[in-house]
Amino acid sequence: MGWLWFLLIAAGVVIGYFWVRKNFKNEIERFRQIRRANRDD
Repeated sequence: MGWLWFLLIAAGVVIGYFWVRKNFKNEIERFRQIRRANRDD
């Protein structure tokens, strides 16, 4: 029964990881550009 919980947790982590990447890719890019501009300043 332990492996079933492991599979559920692993699937949740993978799905959450891809969901966050899909939804926050633009936010991360904007954050990087702002940080780069501040460093160049």
